[in-house]
Amino acid sequence: MSVTDSLLAFSFAALLLTLTPGLDTALILRTACAEGGKKAFHAALGIDTGCYIWGALVALGLGALLAYSELAYTLLKFCGAAYLCWLGLQLLLRPRSSFSQDEGDPSSGGNWFVKGMLGNVLNPKMGIFYVSFLPQFIPAGHSPFIWTFILVSIHVLIGTLWSVTLILSTQLASGILKKKRVIMAMDRATGGLFLCFAAKLALSGR
Repeated sequence: MSVTDSLLAFSFAALLLTLTPGLDTALILRTACAEGGKKAFHAALGIDTGCYIWGALVALGLGALLAYSELAYTLLKFCGAAYLCWLGLQLLLRPRSSFSQDEGDPSSGGNWFVKGMLGNVLNPKMGIFYVSFLPQFIPAGHSPFIWTFILVSIHVLIGTLWSVTLILSTQLASGILKKKRVIMAMDRATGGLFLCFAAKLALSGR
């Protein structure tokens, strides 16, 4: 596979992966609707950072541990499920009613960069995906280390563009999304979705 073929093939695959609805999309939409575009973009940057962390682990060979160690995979899987469950319960049981920040409410405010990053890093499926997926698009004779980061950067660029698109789309409907009932419903819906992702992750195999 030539360099051009590798880049085009991976870009298409990464686009499909990005457009597939998942936890990242839910997190960004919820944050944009309930807390504004700036914090949603912080969450997106956190997700991007998580991708680079996984890329670094794969490039250094540590990511392969998840592919071959049942214990490592299981531990990370349940840590991720517990984190998603915590976020989901906070949103479900303590939904926001306005845009005003409540420092005592762990479901709102806070560092959304960290939340986005942890949601990505604690998902072992992401690690398995990178371990099994990225090597297929590294051209023969090229540095796996350098190319891993090139491919991750493409994935991050596509993901960032998609995140910006989602954020801008919520801004167009900001008047409706600022209503108390809509904010509470959005929080509860996202909280329930996070719990579903947590259960799916905890019950999933490789």
